[in-house]
Amino acid sequence: MSEYRPDWHDMSNFVVHFASPSEGKRAYDVVMSILWEQNLRAVNPYGVARRIAPDPSTQRSACLSEVPLHLLARLASRRSSYGLGFSKQFILEKGGGPIWYVEHGSPSDRAIRAMIASALAAEDPKSDPVWALTPFIDSPGDYAGGSYRFEWEREWRHVGDLKFNTAHVEFLIVPEKLHGPATSFFYEAREDNSGPAYFCPIIDPYWDMDQVRATFENHDYSWMRGQ
Repeated sequence: MSEYRPDWHDMSNFVVHFASPSEGKRAYDVVMSILWEQNLRAVNPYGVARRIAPDPSTQRSACLSEVPLHLLARLASRRSSYGLGFSKQFILEKGGGPIWYVEHGSPSDRAIRAMIASALAAEDPKSDPVWALTPFIDSPGDYAGGSYRFEWEREWRHVGDLKFNTAHVEFLIVPEKLHGPATSFFYEAREDNSGPAYFCPIIDPYWDMDQVRATFENHDYSWMRGQ
């Protein structure tokens, strides 16, 4: 388990993924599907080459955020109150990592776009290594259609589906009123052997720092030892 550091107010050892309503499903249903399948699907392409890469599948990514846990309301207000968290180390070990925000129109941005143009003009565009970089690069700035600025999300990405097991999930994000039912649900799942059971801390995305800290400090981790 990764350490929760309440003394690092602006940093986090964790990254989070919030579920959003999709295709008629509630955010609750979406996050339960993720937990059941033990798979965070990479559905959409992201990054500076998301629309132009020769093989769009190389840009499809699972997205996460490094926002500190006492500031999760910033994301919850845009998506939902349901999600899950992993340690940064786990994502790094799986080949994911933080994205690079390169200001639109800057020298770095122009250099990256020149690399992309060169790759597209090559005899075998798909083989160029630049496509392994582009999912991890965003170009925030002011465009003709409006402003695109999401640097505050401190986004991390994993190219392709992110597969995990119950031990990799550091905490769940659920409204406080459902913490009891959620815990009971997973105990029943374990007793009935009906699906994955998660006994990590559960936090509400609108909690303050003291509430988050107390939950991590008081959580019983004995389940990890098979007790």
